[in-house]
Amino acid sequence: MKVRDVMSKDVQVARPGDTLQEVAERMRAGDFGFMPVADGDKLIGTITDRDIAIRAVAGGAAPSAPVVEYITRDPHTARYDDDLQSVLSAMGGKQIRRLPVLDKDDRLVGVVSLGDLSTRVKEKYAGEALEDISRP
Repeated sequence: MKVRDVMSKDVQVARPGDTLQEVAERMRAGDFGFMPVADGDKLIGTITDRDIAIRAVAGGAAPSAPVVEYITRDPHTARYDDDLQSVLSAMGGKQIRRLPVLDKDDRLVGVVSLGDLSTRVKEKYAGEALEDISRP
């Protein structure tokens, strides 16, 4: 099975000029804490609710500050045709819960999460990855 078979395709995407407040409001409304940040269909980074709280707000950023100032640049990614088990293993090894998914032309086409993978890959591998990701 491939990443494209389980990834979320209907993904909320932040744009570089979006404000911290706009992104946080979208996260709250959608009940999620992770967004890829893209310029057009080119991934330039990711932002999490933790990034907003710890990097931005705790550092004194204004709600109107552009999200691009607080993104994680060059995030780990998966390819849409990657094998699920290898992606799960990589996520566990690098303690990553969510990955943007890119197509062969490096365009953002989705997001895959540990939850997506754990429902489709053998329980043993999902459990091992969760244990690795959760390790301090």
